Amino acid sequence: MLGTLILLVGMVVVILTMMVVGWVQALAVALVLLGFLGLLVFKDRHGRSGLVRIAGRVAAWRVRSAGAHLYRSGPLSRVPWGTFQLPGLLAASRLSEWRDSYGRPFALLHVPATNHYSVVLATEPDGAALVDPEQVDAWVAAWGAWLNSLGSEPGLVAAAVTVESAPDSGARLRREVAMNADPQAPALAQAMLREVVEVYPEGSATVRAWIALTFTGANRSTGRRKDDRQMGLELASRLPGLTHALHATGAGAARPASAQELCEAVRIAYDPPAARLIDAAHAAGETTELGERLRWADAGPVFAEAHRDCYLHDAAVSVTWTMTGAPRGVVQSGVLAQLLAPHRELDRKRVTLLYRPFDPARSARIAEQDKRNAEFKTTATNRPSARVVAELRSTTATAEEEARGHNLINFGLLVTATVADVYRLPEATAAVDNLSATARLQLRPAYGSQDSAFAAALPLGLVLPAHSKVPAEIRESL
Repeated sequence: MLGTLILLVGMVVVILTMMVVGWVQALAVALVLLGFLGLLVFKDRHGRSGLVRIAGRVAAWRVRSAGAHLYRSGPLSRVPWGTFQLPGLLAASRLSEWRDSYGRPFALLHVPATNHYSVVLATEPDGAALVDPEQVDAWVAAWGAWLNSLGSEPGLVAAAVTVESAPDSGARLRREVAMNADPQAPALAQAMLREVVEVYPEGSATVRAWIALTFTGANRSTGRRKDDRQMGLELASRLPGLTHALHATGAGAARPASAQELCEAVRIAYDPPAARLIDAAHAAGETTELGERLRWADAGPVFAEAHRDCYLHDAAVSVTWTMTGAPRGVVQSGVLAQLLAPHRELDRKRVTLLYRPFDPARSARIAEQDKRNAEFKTTATNRPSARVVAELRSTTATAEEEARGHNLINFGLLVTATVADVYRLPEATAAVDNLSATARLQLRPAYGSQDSAFAAALPLGLVLPAHSKVPAEIRESL
């Protein structure tokens, strides 16, 4: 729509210029107009127009010119109180802890810039190994029903599913063996257990999954902002129902994540070597390596530097990709299996699925508009292509599903690969490219926004479109 308006206004300006000044000046205005429209119309294979690419490069240049891509924290930095505050979009975030109706502690993350509150659910996925196809189909159906219910959840803005794979330190195995070993057992059995404890962690990996739910802090009736206490009391009564509905989706025993768990997860993401210290502290029965609780103000990195194609943070370097093309055709339940599985070339890998549900009224408008656009493309030519015909069938089926009560959800995907050495980035990039091919995804590195994309891939429920300076209406009309 915006491009059409620019074309109409430009034609009027060209005509007025020809009438008032002359045809030479009008021709110059027409050439400028055509060049600007070309930046809007012609797009690359990732759907980015020339205007978007130029705006991204200019924004990245301004950030580097101002020195905002560098971050230092700690006692010798400029961070207030000498803390290890989180950088970027999470700098002003606040973390508090409350208890739900079942008495379980849950972390409540507040982002003042967008007035969003996020709660994180820790899950234990069952996996599809040795599971009947009928059970997998039931899990998929239950997951679809759970996503559909998000559109009717009051105040819910977005949801994110994060699956992280990392090397296993072996602390949990050593603790389990030490607690259950019999000192009277035969020497051969004890030697075998000792060898298992020493050898098994090498090459093994741990897989953890979180679900972040983001709610708006505005009152639905008055529009006033709610404080942390009001949101904590409101979500305390709603979390049991949300976690109970996840049991049938294959997510396992879903429970709210405490503030300490969330601090540890973020600290490990920015400083991967800290994972061994935290695991060792848990194995010794302590909260952290110092026997104290890890605070939100100390969960950030000591050093961070955002480059155009990578993100340096403490003792690691990460690259984040964004999904620009979803799988075409029929999508099976195991399409992301290899992408989610651990990979030997990646020290730590994080895959985050982003969901933004639409309300029923907007879902109906979008479904009908997509159906009308597909019908127009089909009737615009006497011989429509197979892709246009398939798009018409898909949009018609979507409109029929929406008419039967299903909501639409806007979804995306982020992939973050972390390695310990910058010289291993080519191998990590090649590994993610191969994994994206197996998942039939089209991925693109988040050039110029690696720090923001890294934060969005964390299980914290950040909603990136809400932080954009360009309104959503203008972005959608381009």
